[in-house]
Amino acid sequence: MSKKLNMSKHRSIALGSVSALAIAVMVGLGAVPAPQSAFAETAAVTDGQLHSYADIVAADKPAVVTVTTEMAAPEPAAQGDMQNMPPEEFFRRFFGENGPMPGMPGMPGMPGQNGGPRQGPAMALGSGFIISEDGTVVTNNHVVDGATKITVTLDDGKEMPAKLVGTDAKNDIAVLKVESKDKLPTVAWGDSDSLRMGDAVLAIGDPFGIGTTVTSGIVSARGRDLHSGPYDDFIQVDAAINHGNSGGPLVDATGKVVGINTAIYSPNGGNVGLGFAIPSAQAQKVVEKILAKGTIEHGFIGVTIQQVDDQIASAIGLKDAKGALVATVQDGSPAAKAGVKSGDVILSVNGAEVSDPKAVSRAIADLAPGDKAELAVWRDGKSETLNLTVGKMPGADVASAGQAPAEPSGTAVSSLGLSVQTLTADDLQGLGLPDGTEGVVVTSVDAKGSAAEKGIEQGDVIESVNQVKVASTEELIKELDAAKAKKREGALLMVDRHGEKSFIVVPFGQA
Repeated sequence: MSKKLNMSKHRSIALGSVSALAIAVMVGLGAVPAPQSAFAETAAVTDGQLHSYADIVAADKPAVVTVTTEMAAPEPAAQGDMQNMPPEEFFRRFFGENGPMPGMPGMPGMPGQNGGPRQGPAMALGSGFIISEDGTVVTNNHVVDGATKITVTLDDGKEMPAKLVGTDAKNDIAVLKVESKDKLPTVAWGDSDSLRMGDAVLAIGDPFGIGTTVTSGIVSARGRDLHSGPYDDFIQVDAAINHGNSGGPLVDATGKVVGINTAIYSPNGGNVGLGFAIPSAQAQKVVEKILAKGTIEHGFIGVTIQQVDDQIASAIGLKDAKGALVATVQDGSPAAKAGVKSGDVILSVNGAEVSDPKAVSRAIADLAPGDKAELAVWRDGKSETLNLTVGKMPGADVASAGQAPAEPSGTAVSSLGLSVQTLTADDLQGLGLPDGTEGVVVTSVDAKGSAAEKGIEQGDVIESVNQVKVASTEELIKELDAAKAKKREGALLMVDRHGEKSFIVVPFGQA
């Protein structure tokens, strides 16, 4: 394969408008089972001598591959489409998923550059690694997404056609299979959970299509959320990761795969020391499921959850700000059948504590439909245990938008800095809310009040105060007075905005 191919697939995120600086995000993951390097010493300075990484590289490099894909050429964008095009789509089309990174000059031999039209199928390039001697390869889903043909090039230059075994778009993982008469070199999974900030790591891949390259660095941080997917838990490293490294392995000082090189933050498309990898503990589970079934069915329980902050914890009597606050429970869902209620705080899943909503999402996603789950929830000042059967994640529902009441009026609630009135049938219709919805609608908000500071808007519907449902202004005021009598600093409100519900703590102001 020609090494002029350096068109690795990537995603670009625009800041502000399409003319703003792009943050290039290249994504990838992978790792695998099988023995590898016996080099077990860390690359640290001992007695003034720096241990070489050469033994690790010699053992792992043969198992790292280049993944090249062909896909149908994209339809040219109509001139009139540009004005209303979302920023991400603008960068995807005009900087290109298969072209150079934003801010970089065109490279010789790359179709569709320097003003010339793209001829033939579009091409993309990434990296991957072999996890079994019979040819199982792990890479990123975005490297092969939409591919009509996939080719794997071994470290010795041999090209092999690859078949797609399965993918998981939410975790950005893909598994490929190549056929070989000979046993292929492999790399083994490592323990990403044992990584600490400062540990030495190596990134291996094919940046810009120039050939297999090794870079070194350290673990800069753990648990990074890039908002690229629902299960983000990236390892941040300062090892150089560039265009084309997507899908390549991140290995530790024993030569085992502890992550899949997945993303970079960059103002210019090149490495600036902010690279991200999917942890092997997360990736290995996904790969095993794909190999077993060819697909991924993420667990689903039917709740929307949000972060528990100090104010929310104080309002509900929870000692520490941890877990995930249940904002809504979908009718007929596994959670609803198990008795989960809005206002519950999920503290653990199957005995494992969960510190935040991401941890809950990942714990449930790791379960298969039909699995049993035990939830520990905080309710009414004490912990309770609920048991449920995990369901299958359905397609996303689209919330309908409504309109707020036109005429501000209602009863003033000066301690919160707003006015409210009991919901009427006309309000329900105007707000697009289902029949039977109870609560009070916010008719006006004092721009200088605490409600405004917390983002409460005219047209919001308050359905509960401190986890007690309120169906009228009188009930709302009664619950606020009860909270003040208990010396609470504020009120925990369940707010419905156009069908999207969330809990908001609003401090009490001067009445």
